[in-house]
Amino acid sequence: MPIFPSSRYRFCVEYEDSDGNSHLDEREPFRYQDEPDNEFHTVIDGDTWWGIAALYFQGMSRACGIWWLLCEYQPTPVVDPTIALKPGSVVVVPSLRLVRTQVFSSERRRFH
Repeated sequence: MPIFPSSRYRFCVEYEDSDGNSHLDEREPFRYQDEPDNEFHTVIDGDTWWGIAALYFQGMSRACGIWWLLCEYQPTPVVDPTIALKPGSVVVVPSLRLVRTQVFSSERRRFH
């Protein structure tokens, strides 16, 4: 099964269990870091994780598909991204530098 370059499962290792079923190993979430180039997005009515990702990650393949990164990156990680964002709340957005050099860096790959 192909995995998109912006998938959160990109660096997981696939393995087969004793019954022949394929699985992915556990993935290390990308947690919040207090970085000087973090951006802060104040939510307006109608904002979604998908829309915010598309706005801030322009130029990346399938930018709106990186919504999961925003959810993981919050100081208090978001467990359910389907709950509507509250207008006036603030979303911490990691910089493109951080995303490219730490999230999608091949150095994050785990080898077994």
